[in-house]
Amino acid sequence: MHRVGSAGNTAGSTRPRKEKRFTYVLNDADAKKHCAGINCLAYLNGSAFSTSDYLFSGSRDGTLKRWELNNGDASFSGTFESHVDWVNDAIIVGEKLVSCSSDTTLKVWNCFSEGACTRTLRQHSDYVICLAAAEKNSNIVASGGLGGEVFIWDLDAALAPVAKSVDAKEDEVPNGNSGPALTTLCNVNSSSNIASSNGQSHGYNPIAAKGHKDSVYALAMNDTGTLLVSGGTEKVVRVWDPRTGSKKMKLRGHTDNIRTLLLDSTGRYCLSGSSDSMIRLWDLGQQRCVHSYAVHTDSVWALASTPSFGHVYSGGRDQSVYLTDLSTRESVLLCTNEYPILQLSLQDDTIWVATTDSSVYGWPAEGRTPQKVFEKGGSFLAGNLSFSRARASLEGSAPVPVYKEPSLVIPGVPAIIQHEIMNNRRHVLTKDTAGSVKLWEITRGSVIEDFGKVSFEDKKKELFEMVSIPAWFTMDARLGCLSVHLDTPQCFSAEIYAVDLNVSGAQEDLKINLAQETLRGLLVHWSKRKQKSSSHSLSNGDSSSGKDIPPKDSPRSRSEVDDGTENHATHVLPSFEFSTVSPPSIITEGSSGGPWRKRITDLDGTEGDLPWWCVDCVTHNRYPKENTKCGFYLHPAEGSPAPNITQGKLSAPRILRIHKVANYVVEKLVLDKPLDGGSDGTFAMGLSSGQSQLSALDSSSRIGLKPWQKLKPCVEILCNNQVLSAEMSLATVRTYIWKKPEDLILHYRVVQSR
Repeated sequence: MHRVGSAGNTAGSTRPRKEKRFTYVLNDADAKKHCAGINCLAYLNGSAFSTSDYLFSGSRDGTLKRWELNNGDASFSGTFESHVDWVNDAIIVGEKLVSCSSDTTLKVWNCFSEGACTRTLRQHSDYVICLAAAEKNSNIVASGGLGGEVFIWDLDAALAPVAKSVDAKEDEVPNGNSGPALTTLCNVNSSSNIASSNGQSHGYNPIAAKGHKDSVYALAMNDTGTLLVSGGTEKVVRVWDPRTGSKKMKLRGHTDNIRTLLLDSTGRYCLSGSSDSMIRLWDLGQQRCVHSYAVHTDSVWALASTPSFGHVYSGGRDQSVYLTDLSTRESVLLCTNEYPILQLSLQDDTIWVATTDSSVYGWPAEGRTPQKVFEKGGSFLAGNLSFSRARASLEGSAPVPVYKEPSLVIPGVPAIIQHEIMNNRRHVLTKDTAGSVKLWEITRGSVIEDFGKVSFEDKKKELFEMVSIPAWFTMDARLGCLSVHLDTPQCFSAEIYAVDLNVSGAQEDLKINLAQETLRGLLVHWSKRKQKSSSHSLSNGDSSSGKDIPPKDSPRSRSEVDDGTENHATHVLPSFEFSTVSPPSIITEGSSGGPWRKRITDLDGTEGDLPWWCVDCVTHNRYPKENTKCGFYLHPAEGSPAPNITQGKLSAPRILRIHKVANYVVEKLVLDKPLDGGSDGTFAMGLSSGQSQLSALDSSSRIGLKPWQKLKPCVEILCNNQVLSAEMSLATVRTYIWKKPEDLILHYRVVQSR
């Protein structure tokens, strides 16, 4: 099998590279909603750009969404989809939205666009957890993540147009998104060896702030971009000069992971929230902690301050939002949520709350006049030792929340938390956070039955089928929805008879390869647009672009399969038609070593970095033929007078039904001379004591069997002394009846005709 040169491989490397994986994500019917926890929020005051304000939410489902805020209402306004893992943080920089993800990338978007990514920034080698920006300098962005990596980016330099390389090979590998969406800092020449750690293709490298020995979970920057603070699992607040990446100071005091940081506009004061449940106020001029606030009973994960930095809103693992006056230490429980709080965003008199739930909650906050909240009563004085707050909670003096209900909820879809692949390898049973149990058909990407709130285990037992199909895909629900992973050649191991899929007019023996038909269904829009563009270029006098990688197949097989493939690629069987209303997204590695994600209906045919084996399968009907055979022995049952009709091992497709084996036995018994028969060519069939013996037919009289139809013997097939159902496949028998690694042994016996 040929291998394709990859940007990730060093030139001339002989090390075999695992082929690119192809993944598709099944999106919920309501694509306007998130389907997993909300990790981050970014608020855009639209006064400078438009008539509306906007809220951006980034989710563990891998997408960001834009919500238009009008008159106390929030309406869906757009989806930003390109990350292939959790979106961990997002910030507004001028008119740009910058996001970071567990896929190790930062992505830059236009806030008001239709959702196309304008640039992917690669420098991190592990999850990117947090971002920070300078309010008055819309150029500077800092990113931090696991492994202690902190980088400071100059967006103007990073987003400068990539100069065209002399090497024209870039033209051969269009990027994964429309327009410049999936170019990276380092893909001028995508065929060269571009290590993802050095975005040097046009001379730009972000500044590295080196010094963290462990993961970074929080960043903050002052308005002018002259001061950067970072915190993480080292339990210290580090202060940097982002212009040079040099260390300025280190502040100790927290006893656990620092999860959130704020800087005031001048850069004099810093607020930190930690897993030790404390909030600390630091004076950077004095290089010391001036106040500590014991407000929460558990980890503090989110902070948001009023513009004057006089009051702070805090949230975390204890599911509560507190408002604290930093000077008087007076604190009040603003509200309680049902889920741990991951981020807060203050918008005038509303505090937006992101939690591990897929909905976004807006609570009254009195952000402009926070004193009004304290006037409602219920405040307490924040202690300065963490156990003081915990003790007060244990003593039953827990404060009462000022607000009982959020003023606005942007609803999400419950995330899938449990799934089970059914034995037919086409259906998957899922359970979500709301307790609903559903049955999905993954070859069409849709829910075929919603069982409501029932026992997942009971439903699993009820739906059990004694069938055995090879595991042709793997699956996870990390994004809150189902992600189906296909790897070659394993994915091509599962076949099924067309009649079992109710394919109209299909011959009884026609076999369907599940992966091939699924790929065809997923890439049908790509195939049609690719055909359209290639026919357009040909009509303009262009020769074939030659972008497809020619597999090393014999000319004979190529001519066999290429005949009529154009129509073949765009013809999809009903059982493999994916929805265009809520289409699945595909995820695959890009040509420059990075993955990308796109809805199947947004594929425009120019994506040249789809895995070659997928393209080969869909456009040329070529795929690795996995061994789908099953070896078995066929002997007369013990005590049966039926003769032995076979010598040695037989081989047949794994999906062959037992009734076919029975038919084979019948044909052998009726049509062939028995192997141990007498010289007169007759043998006793043992049908019944009074029934006449049947003489074996010789080869000359095998045509026109009509007189024999009524006298055909009835044969039972057994395995381990168990009579097999006619509809069972050889694979099913092997898995559930035979249960041994050795070759399958079947027995047959003739029974009384009914």
